[in-house]
Amino acid sequence: MDMSSGGEGNYVSRGDPFRVVTVREVSFARNMRSELSSRSDEPELISIPVTPPGSTPPSQASPRIFSPGILTPGGYHAPRSLVPLTVIKPLSSLPSSKPLSSIPSSLPTPSIHTPKTPWTPHLRSPESLIVVTTPMRRAFQKTRQYLEDIGHFTTLNPRDAWLPVTESRNGNIFYAAFHTFNASVGFQALFLPSAFMYLGWIWGSVALAVAFFWQIYSTHLLIMMHESIPGKRLNRYIEIAQEAFGQRRGLFLVVPPLMQLSAGYCVALTILGGSALELFYSTVCTDCYYIDVLTVTEWFLVFTCLCWVVSLLPNLNSVSYVSLVGSVMALAYCTLLWAISVGAGRPLPVSYDIVQRKSDLATTLTIFTALGNVFFAFRGQNLIPEIQATMPSSLKHPAHVPMWRGARIAFVSVACCLFPIALVGYWAYGDKMLPSGILFAVYHYHVTEGSRVLIALTILMVALHAVSTYQIFAMQQFDFFEMMHSMRCNRPVPWWLKVVFRSIFVFFNFFLAVAMPFLHSVAGFLGGISSIPISFVFPCFMWLWIKKPTVRSFEWFLNWTLGTLGVCLSVCISISGIWSIIDTGLRLNFFHPGTT
Repeated sequence: MDMSSGGEGNYVSRGDPFRVVTVREVSFARNMRSELSSRSDEPELISIPVTPPGSTPPSQASPRIFSPGILTPGGYHAPRSLVPLTVIKPLSSLPSSKPLSSIPSSLPTPSIHTPKTPWTPHLRSPESLIVVTTPMRRAFQKTRQYLEDIGHFTTLNPRDAWLPVTESRNGNIFYAAFHTFNASVGFQALFLPSAFMYLGWIWGSVALAVAFFWQIYSTHLLIMMHESIPGKRLNRYIEIAQEAFGQRRGLFLVVPPLMQLSAGYCVALTILGGSALELFYSTVCTDCYYIDVLTVTEWFLVFTCLCWVVSLLPNLNSVSYVSLVGSVMALAYCTLLWAISVGAGRPLPVSYDIVQRKSDLATTLTIFTALGNVFFAFRGQNLIPEIQATMPSSLKHPAHVPMWRGARIAFVSVACCLFPIALVGYWAYGDKMLPSGILFAVYHYHVTEGSRVLIALTILMVALHAVSTYQIFAMQQFDFFEMMHSMRCNRPVPWWLKVVFRSIFVFFNFFLAVAMPFLHSVAGFLGGISSIPISFVFPCFMWLWIKKPTVRSFEWFLNWTLGTLGVCLSVCISISGIWSIIDTGLRLNFFHPGTT
């Protein structure tokens, strides 16, 4: 190397042949050492000499130097340690005009004395102690921090901001609990004691427990499939089906039973709510029982008007407080029903023997009908993806965590409602239970006693809970219509068109409730082809197609077993529903709701 220009030259350290030390740095290090050594109050200092090449074999050379002033990416002082240097150029890239033989064999030992800096162990992981020495590592650190703070790089559909399900994403655990509980407890719970008449204590309790835990499992599958595709949220039940079965096949398999389940349930709620309002009025006003103040059709219209007012709320999150009221009403009237039954006592000597039919075939089909009534009480899984879509999601805080916590709270409340009403109701009435359910049984046996006020309050709570549940199931229909419109027109639905469609939907359900009040007679058949597949069958098969678990693993066997069992159960319940229509007869009393 050239050593003649101004007494300044370049030396190559032995530990790293590419570490160039100038004479100016050496002289500066000497001056610093002499100045700092004169201070008696300084702590002990560490210096690492730069060894010239030639005195140590290359195999023993350490490619490390001391770096005294290093800052971590967070801005804190890292502990003073030996930091590896990145070799950028190979040996062959050195200029051929300056061979290594021209490098002097000895150099003065530079020593840089820096006072020790207190180090605060603020960083959380050992990886954060590595000094970022390249721009690529800095960029990687910033990108990872952004992902942790902001969230997924999710492909957002701009139409989601136009639709009532995904318009607002400020849901939380409590919203999820209210919606899930409100959707899971319905008027089918009132028929659970009637199902025990044909199943008995043992098989009725087994069927009740199996249906409850199966509901929890299928709900868990739907919650975990919501964000199973990286960078994509499956916000609706239809989207999960399309991801599992394909675009067209998913629509063909899921849309008909899903629409029939939601719309049919709204019609059934209209019939139940109108009948409950009429029963409440006749319970409170004893003097005007025989006075035709309002007809049955007019009571249906009163209930429909209440549902229409609430249906004008813009999105699913805005219905949260309505779901809260409905959840309180459901928990209250379920508790009052079994409490009144226990407090009033058994009205007549009852028997707990299983009710037998005329033939073995009739008995078998009746058992499947009773099983259908049990499984119909544990439904609402079709709304789980829509409820989870109202919650924010990020990499650090995915939506499935609060959703699953809210669902667990809801299922505890469901167990507190359905198990007592089924077991205590069957204990109180036994084979004297009315086919119309425990609500009408309580009214029939105890209305003349001193519990008239509690019975009237219970009936009113049933009607209010029907109004709140109506909104959850109707919102799925509203979202589907607005999604179809926005996809066709590529713009949000105007407010006046939303009001028009929601009004048409609500009053069309009123028309169906008045025109076909006999729908409860075909509820077994319709539930077998819609409620059972949507709630218990499709979640298992969609999990197999999306998650693709290991063949012959426990998870694989479990989902195939439950899915196959659900298909068989759906077929048997549908057949028993058809047999029930043939056996009892179907009275087609169109536009005569009061004669059923």
